[in-house]
Order: sequence, then structure tokens, then C-alpha cells
Amino acid sequence: MAEMSLIQTLVVWTPPVLLAVTLHEVAHGWVARELGDDTAEALGRLSFNPLKHVDPVGTVLVPGLLYALAGIVFGWAKPVPVNWDKLRNPRRDMALVALAGPLANVVMLLIWAAVAKLGLSYGQDYFVATGLAGIMINAVLIALNLLPVPPLDGSRVVSALLPAEMALQYGRIEPYGLIILLVLIGSGALSRLMEPTMDVIGWVMQTLLGG
Repeated sequence: MAEMSLIQTLVVWTPPVLLAVTLHEVAHGWVARELGDDTAEALGRLSFNPLKHVDPVGTVLVPGLLYALAGIVFGWAKPVPVNWDKLRNPRRDMALVALAGPLANVVMLLIWAAVAKLGLSYGQDYFVATGLAGIMINAVLIALNLLPVPPLDGSRVVSALLPAEMALQYGRIEPYGLIILLVLIGSGALSRLMEPTMDVIGWVMQTLLGG
């Protein structure tokens, strides 16, 4: 495929990015509701409208600046609110709520792989490009969110597995989570930490796509 213009890039990447972010957050809220917490639903966050989940800073400003200055794409959506006190088994259920987001990205990754496969089969470059973009964004979200850095989803799972006192101490890192992530990005350590998960996903995708 020829190199894409900015407009073509936006047309290819916008659908998978918006779906990846939106369904990730909706999955958190939907599982929370099933486990007893209707906070997200009451606030209208169980919506497939991307605007409900866009954070002006984390979804637009930070990714744009990082991409322009360093060629790095990193950002976040508006987190779905979860009330621990409403969950039937708070520590266990918080881990399940956290895992719902990356699992939604796994499902989307497989769907986009099917789109790319169809595009390859029928010679449709747009579907190939969009499918590959969907694979990439969802792979990144899976690998990133499984890292045990509060408040990423992986940290909720780690917290549920730790003894209560250790979990409390671990949770105190959360206010510094964004700073930690920015340091990891700046040092290049973040990509190395994500690499094992990305390698596994890449192998699976190559197998599915016949690469």
C-alpha cells in the first residue's frame, strides 16, 4: 500500500481508536453493574457514544503533543467511575471490573484481525489498513493496561491478590502513577515492559493472518 496522507491516516485510524477506547470503558462499567455497582450506568457512561468517554487532556492534548514532539502515542480516556462500596465482593470484583477492559480489547483485536483478513482476501486496501490499525491500537491498550502500575487495570488485579495491608500500601502509589508512566516513556522502559505481551499478540496475529 502507498504511503497515506494525513486525511487517509485519520480515516483509517479514527474508527478503531474510538471503538477501542469506548468499548474498553463500557466494559468496565457493564461488569461493575453486573457485580452490583450502577454508578457508571446512573451517570450515563454505559454509552457507545465516544464523546462520553473522551478526556480533553488525556485523549486529545497529551497524545497530540507527544506524537508531535516525540512520535509517541500515549493517552487515556475518562475513567468509568466505580464505587467499591457497592460491589458485592469489593477486592475480587474490582479485579474483574479491571480485567473487563483489556478483555474487550482482546475481542476487538480478533474482530479487526478478521477485517484485515477479509481485506487481504478481496484486495481491499482500506479494510487491510483499518484492520491492522485496529490490531495495533488494541494490542497497545492490552499490553499497557496489564502493567501493574496504578491506576492501570493490571494494578487492580495485583491489589486483589495481595494481602489487605500490602494492597493498601501498594494503592498509595496511585497519585504518582501518571508521573511513573511518563518517566517510563521518557526512559524507553515502557516499550520494553510492554514488549513481551506485544510479542505474544504479534505471533497470534501473524498466525491468524497467515503471515
